[in-house]
Amino acid sequence: MNKQTDTPKAGFALGKENYKLLAIGFLIIVIGFILMIGGRTTDPNLFNGDEVFSPRRITLAPIIVLAGFIFEIWAIMKKPSE
Repeated sequence: MNKQTDTPKAGFALGKENYKLLAIGFLIIVIGFILMIGGRTTDPNLFNGDEVFSPRRITLAPIIVLAGFIFEIWAIMKKPSE
């Protein structure tokens, strides 16, 4: 028997497509965190609750971050194409 034909090909656990999908998922997560940025004021005695508790920061951004993490899990679990 030939040993070279019996041993499986060593390589990366994920395929090229998986790494591209992981990069896309990472960008989705970063976009979600960027949407959470804001609500800053120059006056420490001033509090603007409408700006801090805006729907974009407390609803939309966390949903996008969660979607990014779900996308990352899918990208890892996706079977690489041969």
